[in-house]
Amino acid sequence: MAGRPKIFDKQQAIEKATEVFRNKGYDIASADELLDAMGIGKGSFYLAFKGGKQELYVRSICQFAENFSQKMTQSIENSEDQIQFIKQLFLHLADPKDCHVERGCYLGNALVQLSEKDEAIKKITAELLKGLQEIFAKAIKKAQRNGQLKTKEDAQILAWHLTNLWNGIHVTRRMEISPTILHSLIEMNLRLLE
Repeated sequence: MAGRPKIFDKQQAIEKATEVFRNKGYDIASADELLDAMGIGKGSFYLAFKGGKQELYVRSICQFAENFSQKMTQSIENSEDQIQFIKQLFLHLADPKDCHVERGCYLGNALVQLSEKDEAIKKITAELLKGLQEIFAKAIKKAQRNGQLKTKEDAQILAWHLTNLWNGIHVTRRMEISPTILHSLIEMNLRLLE
């Protein structure tokens, strides 16, 4: 006789699964590794995630994206110099060792890995990029009003440039791991924020 499904905290279980996806990638993460990390059995898993591994991954990205956007918004709003904060955020992307610190790597990898394979993930990642663009645009507009930025470029376009840079640098880092090259590339792009 099968036991009753285990009651568990879905949000916490998704966080644990996120670590597996983040470290292994969607394709390589096995069901056993995910179940082990989440601390649940197959019965509980399929009751909670009827769409299986793919549903778990989509929910993982959603939860992670929401947390990432909240932390990003708070960090930028709480910084004394929002433009300097944004510049440092990007410059940290030049060091592959900082991927575990920056945590946005998971989202960048999701954009690259699956956004074209699955419509739900494509929609989530598009919303994430739009949200990131809005965070950047708000900071740029504020800096332009306060005279921190000399540029008269449209804040929305500058914000899309930064969003494109954030997205692109995650792709480039998969091929080029030299911190020197990545740092130079990022600095060149950030010259628009002067």
